[in-house]
Amino acid sequence: MAAEAGRRERGADDVAAAGRPDVTAQTGAGARAEPAGKMWWRIRQLQCYFLLATCLLTGLEAVPIDTDKTKTKDIPNVEGEKIESPDTGLYYDEYLRQVIDVLETDKHFREKLQNADIEEIKSGKLSKELDLVSHHVRTRLDELKRQEVARLRMLIKAKLDSIQDTGIDYQALLKQFEHLNHQNPDKFEPTDLDMLIKAATSDLENYDKTRHEEFKKYEMMKEHERREYLKTLNEKKRLEEESKFEEMKKKHGNHPKVNHPGSKDQLKEVWEETDGLDPSDFDPKTFFKLHDVNSDGFLDEQELEALFTKELEKVYDPKNEEDDMVEMEEERLRMREHVMNEVDVNKDRLVTLEEFLKATEKKEFLEPDSWETLDQQQLFTEEELKEFENHIYEQEHKLKQKAEDLQKQREELQRQHDQLQAQKHEYEQVVQQMEQKKLQQGIPPAGPGGELKFQPPGQHQEEKSEKHSLGSDHLQPLPPQHVSPLQEGAAMAEHVQIHP
Repeated sequence: MAAEAGRRERGADDVAAAGRPDVTAQTGAGARAEPAGKMWWRIRQLQCYFLLATCLLTGLEAVPIDTDKTKTKDIPNVEGEKIESPDTGLYYDEYLRQVIDVLETDKHFREKLQNADIEEIKSGKLSKELDLVSHHVRTRLDELKRQEVARLRMLIKAKLDSIQDTGIDYQALLKQFEHLNHQNPDKFEPTDLDMLIKAATSDLENYDKTRHEEFKKYEMMKEHERREYLKTLNEKKRLEEESKFEEMKKKHGNHPKVNHPGSKDQLKEVWEETDGLDPSDFDPKTFFKLHDVNSDGFLDEQELEALFTKELEKVYDPKNEEDDMVEMEEERLRMREHVMNEVDVNKDRLVTLEEFLKATEKKEFLEPDSWETLDQQQLFTEEELKEFENHIYEQEHKLKQKAEDLQKQREELQRQHDQLQAQKHEYEQVVQQMEQKKLQQGIPPAGPGGELKFQPPGQHQEEKSEKHSLGSDHLQPLPPQHVSPLQEGAAMAEHVQIHP
C-alpha cells in the first residue's frame, strides 16, 4: 500500500521521467545507480523552485505507511504511463503545469534545466534560454499565455461585477497578473518565464505561513461562535454547556505521550509498529531507504508527513466528538516543519540520506525535548480574539448597514410605484369626467387620433333634417311604400283634371 501510495503521490521528477523514457539511455546505464547523481540532483533542485510540486502537498492528507517495504517488490511503470503531479494549490497551477510540459518537449531547454542550479533558476538566467527553443514550442507557449490572460480577464470581470457597489481593490486585482506580463498578452517571452518562476517560488515560500494564519482564524471563529451561543442561554443552560466544554477539552487532552517528531523514539515506533520490524535492529540508513517510497534518494515533505501518522492517531480520532480533524492537519504541518528545520541543512525542502544520517548523530535525536501538542498551547490571546471579534462586528455592521440601505431603496421604489399608480388612476378619472362632459354638451368623444368614436342619437336626427333642407340635389331616396306629402298633392290634382 505504501509503495503504491508513493507511486501515486510521487513528485514532478517522476512526471518528467514518464514523459522521457529514454533518460537512462541518454545518460548511461550507470547513471541511476549513483546515490545522488548530478542529473537527478539537478532535477530535484529544479523541482523545488520550478516544478514546485513536492513542497505543495501540505494541504493533502498524508498516506499512512502500513506495509513492510522489505517484503514488497517494485512494480515497474507501464510504458507511456502518465503520472499526475499533485496540485500546487496556486491559482495559476494549470498554467504552470502546461508551460513546464511544453518546455520539456524542447531538447535544448531540457538539457539546460538538468544542468542549471537553483540560483540560476531563481535569478532569471535560465529564462534567457527561451530565445533558443524551437518555433513550435514558442507558438504553443504563446497560445497558452493567451488562454491564461483570457481566463484571468474573465475572472476579474466577474469579480468586478460582484463588487461594483462596494468599491474595488485594484491592487489585489493586478496581483493576479504577477506570474505573467499582461502588457503583451499575445507573446510568451523570457520575461514571462522569469515572472512565472519568481511568483511561484514566492507564493510557495509563504504557503505554510498562510495556512497557519488561516488555522488561527479558524480557532478564533470557533471560540467566538461558542461564546455567542452561550449568550443566548439562560444561567442554568450556560453552566451546563460550560461544564460539557471543559469535560470534552479534558478528554481530548487525555492521550498517550506523543514522541518528539524526528527523534529516535518516534522513528523506532514507526519501525516497530508500522514496518513490523524488531526495534533492537533499528538502523537509520535502512529506515531512510524503507520510507523513501518512490526510491528517488530523498525524503520529501509528503514522505515525512507520513511518518507522523502514528503519533497523530494518539491524539485524534475522527469518531470522537472532542477531536477536530482540522487541528490534526495543523499538528501534522507543525511536525513536518520542525523536522525540516532540524534536518534540511540546505533548505531545499528535501532531506537527503546524508542530511538524515547527520541528524541522527545529534543530541536532540537521542534526548529530545518534550513535544507540546496544540491542546497544550495557547493558540491566541484574549487581545487577538477581541480584535478578531471587532473585525467581525465591523463586517456585520457593514452588511447590516447595506441591508438597511437596500431596504430603504426598496421602500422608496415602492413609494414611487404607488405614487405613479395613484397619478395614473387620477388621470383616468379626469379623462372619464371630460368625456362625460362632452356627451352632455352633445360633442362626440374623440379617439386617440382625434377621430369620432360614435354619434349620439339626437345628433343623427339633426343631420337628417339638415339634408332635407339642402334641395332636391341632396334628397335621399325614400324607402319602398313611402309617399311624401308633395307626391300626394300632385296625385290629387291629376285626379281632379280627369274627373271634373
